[in-house]
Amino acid sequence: MTVQREIPEKEVIVAASESSGLAIAIVDGDGNEIATVNNNSICQTLNPSGKLVKECSAFCGLALAEALEVGGRSSFTCHAGLECATTAMLLDGKPVALIVGRTFVSSEKYRTATERAIDGNWSELDPSKLFENVLLTASSEQIEKTLDRLEAASTTVEQPETVDLEVPPIDIESIPDDQEVVEIEAPEPDATIEIPAERDRPETPVPPINIVAFRSFFSSILSQDYESACNSFLELVSRNYSLASLAWLERRERRLAAVAGTGVLRDRRINLGIPPDDPRLANAAKESVPVELTERASSAGSSPRTMFLFPVPVGSEIPAALAILDDIESTLVARQISRLCQSVGPKLEILRLRSEMTRKDSLADAVRKFSQGLKHADAADFWMQVTQIAAELMQAERGSLLVLDETTGTLEIKAAIGARNDLSKEVLPGNRVARIILDRGKPAVVADVERSGLPPVQTERGYKTSSFLSSPISLGGRNIAVINFTDKASGAAFGRADLDLLDGIVPQIAVAIDRAILKERAGELHQLSVTDELTGLLNRRYMDERLMEEVKRSNRHGYPTSFVMLDVDHFKSYNDEFGHPAGDEALRLVGQVFQETLRGADVAARYGGEEFAVLLPQTTSDEAAVIAERLRANVEAKTFPHRPVTVSIGVASCSSELCTMKGLVQAADRSLYEAKHGGRNRVNVYGYLKPEER
Repeated sequence: MTVQREIPEKEVIVAASESSGLAIAIVDGDGNEIATVNNNSICQTLNPSGKLVKECSAFCGLALAEALEVGGRSSFTCHAGLECATTAMLLDGKPVALIVGRTFVSSEKYRTATERAIDGNWSELDPSKLFENVLLTASSEQIEKTLDRLEAASTTVEQPETVDLEVPPIDIESIPDDQEVVEIEAPEPDATIEIPAERDRPETPVPPINIVAFRSFFSSILSQDYESACNSFLELVSRNYSLASLAWLERRERRLAAVAGTGVLRDRRINLGIPPDDPRLANAAKESVPVELTERASSAGSSPRTMFLFPVPVGSEIPAALAILDDIESTLVARQISRLCQSVGPKLEILRLRSEMTRKDSLADAVRKFSQGLKHADAADFWMQVTQIAAELMQAERGSLLVLDETTGTLEIKAAIGARNDLSKEVLPGNRVARIILDRGKPAVVADVERSGLPPVQTERGYKTSSFLSSPISLGGRNIAVINFTDKASGAAFGRADLDLLDGIVPQIAVAIDRAILKERAGELHQLSVTDELTGLLNRRYMDERLMEEVKRSNRHGYPTSFVMLDVDHFKSYNDEFGHPAGDEALRLVGQVFQETLRGADVAARYGGEEFAVLLPQTTSDEAAVIAERLRANVEAKTFPHRPVTVSIGVASCSSELCTMKGLVQAADRSLYEAKHGGRNRVNVYGYLKPEER
């Protein structure tokens, strides 16, 4: 290829980057970044010196060679999931690659990047630097248009017919690799979608955009947290267009849920009659117009209101929408608002995914701390301590735990903290809220009880705030208890983050409560039916029930779950040499190691004969391997009466390919088999087996 275009002036490149929001880089044939504008922070972090290394050298590092080979433009998606387009140009007479993009064009690829930062081969990198300036744009067409603009601004020069370019060999190193919220509030009429008809609106003058305010917002947006940025955008649109009631909605499974709101939409749940994957939303986004939703009249004679729903596209998805309850008289104003939404959408999606990653880290840490606290709960004051530990984690000044009496069907208050009066003296405790939660089987978060439609609170209870949080506690498909929290210490209302945290600890509370109920009410006979008499551990019947429950939870919410199987090495010879009583004592001592080693929420069972199993809720494969190794080492270090005893261990964890009860058991059993045939007294993790060994 004969390179005939001189690269545009620096000012032109900077202007193209600023107007498109894309990164632009100039790379020579040796894989050196000569210059970058608005560089993606992922690219900057992976190549801090400007020399393209490792996997990057196989993409941007070969951009010039590929452009010369094809004789024109070239497009690629790099190993990080970033979309790029490139062409060859001249810089000071030498050919270089002009690369435009370095952006995610779909939120799925961004989510993959966040997973690599959490658990993958980027986990050792500083996340604040890695995600400081992540680019997420609407489409690859925008990349091509920006490259069109740069090519149009370039100058044609005379060039020899051939250009000799030596591209050195590239040394490529392989890099190792919602439970739906139920809010109790006054019934709101569902909005039903009307087929939008073009309104005959007068084309009134469009209010001029406050350029300074919008530029300031867009330049600072990535330094804000997600919720603050949503509120800032709503306030900005509200002021500029004199609108009162707006809400920013985000996609949660099959519905759009409010994150922030102003006016009558503040702190309100919005029920829409249109799912986020409805093709009419995608068409509206393409045409830069809103979808008009008409409210069902709440009473005879009342005029239904119209909500304007502006879909916010990011790539091919609609992850968010802007709802406006005020009338919009001008189609020009509507188009202007739609385009603002499309501009802000990718940046808010970056903040949302960044917030999600931070939230998951914080949630996992909080669940671990709760598990440790639960492990040390005193059996003599179990109910109060569980409630106290949970309330401290939820930062609530008041909390209560009510357990269902399956014989009478009534709720019994087991513990209450922070209450001014004795709740145990109530005739029908829990009938105001807890009974509703128990019957529905879904948690509830209420920002303002006065707007919830519930009976008024008795003034003598003296609540400081009007917000509360309540969740059922279930096990094996049975609702067994309800836990409630009020009066958040900060004085703020409970929100979705609090509900997510509570959902993370409820499974552990369920196991602890179930054990306590067995001891208190089931009697010795029932206790024996789920407990192995020799070791004191749970039996296979109970383990199978709990494993089924955790697999369902993992599939529903994406929580990690691991399953471990252990076998005592050479146990038959131990029995034959020292007798069955000695063998029983050895098994009892192995069970004792389990009880001393495992966490409060872990479930250990004797699975049969000399085989044991451990269920590790909320535990990743790597964490499970550490726990399994600790068990193996502690058994090996334990003093046995006749000779040392060791165990072989197999570990399996839920993944996108494997998350069924039968699959986990078979995978763990397969790993155990490999551990025994690999020399015994070792841990084998299913994910680490070679494909031919699975």
